[in-house]
Parts: sequence; structure tokens; C-alpha cells
Amino acid sequence: MADKTFNLQIISPTRVFFDGDAEMVEMKTTEGEIGVLAGHIPLTAILTPGILRIKQPDGKKEAALHDGFVKITKSKVTILAESCEWPEEIDVNRAQEARQRAERRLKSGEKSVDMIRAELALKKALIRIDIAGRSR
Repeated sequence: MADKTFNLQIISPTRVFFDGDAEMVEMKTTEGEIGVLAGHIPLTAILTPGILRIKQPDGKKEAALHDGFVKITKSKVTILAESCEWPEEIDVNRAQEARQRAERRLKSGEKSVDMIRAELALKKALIRIDIAGRSR
């Protein structure tokens, strides 16, 4: 019988966020949500902000993943992330403040506001708030 696990490595600029065996990992790409099992066809994709779900033989984990790239081979998945946070690492008050700032910028209608950047900041803040709320 084929092995049901693969090596998952998540690397951010500041640390190796995760390095271990997984049965499945789910993430959001520019093309939509994907789930990866052992033996997946090789693939490289661009990641967008979303909730990363890791299924291991002993349980499940979730993290906030903010942009990056994923490289998938039959036996390994490598994620190069802009940033990745476990729920307990998230400062909910700071995330709420970031959400409010982004919403104010979006509603302002000022031509000097970079709307794409403000929308991205709002999306990241909402993901942080969502995942932090799930773990409490």
C-alpha cells in the first residue's frame, strides 16, 4: 500500500514555520482552493491569503497564510510564504485595528488611496480575526 503521508515544509522569511509529515494540506491559490494528498501530480502555484489546513495522522492544524508560492511533488510540498501564523500567535486587537484602518481607506474614496493594497490589508485582517476566533 502506498504511503499516505508526505513531507510538508512551510518557510517564511523569518523562520521554518512547519516541517513534518502530513496526510493532506489545503490552501488558497489564485485559481481557487486546493487540497493535496500524497502522490499528487507535480504542480507549482501562487498562493493568496487564506486559511491553511494541515491534516496529520494525530489531528488537524490551521494557520493564517498570507501570500506565497507552493511547489508540489509526489512526496513533498514546499510552501514559501510571505508570512504564516498559528492562531495563538495572532494579536486580535491589532488585527481589529488593521481591519478598521483598511475599511476607512476603502470608504474614503480618496484618489491617493491604493485600493488594491487596502483590499489586501482588509482580507489579511479578516483572516487573522477569523482563525484567532476559531481557536478560542
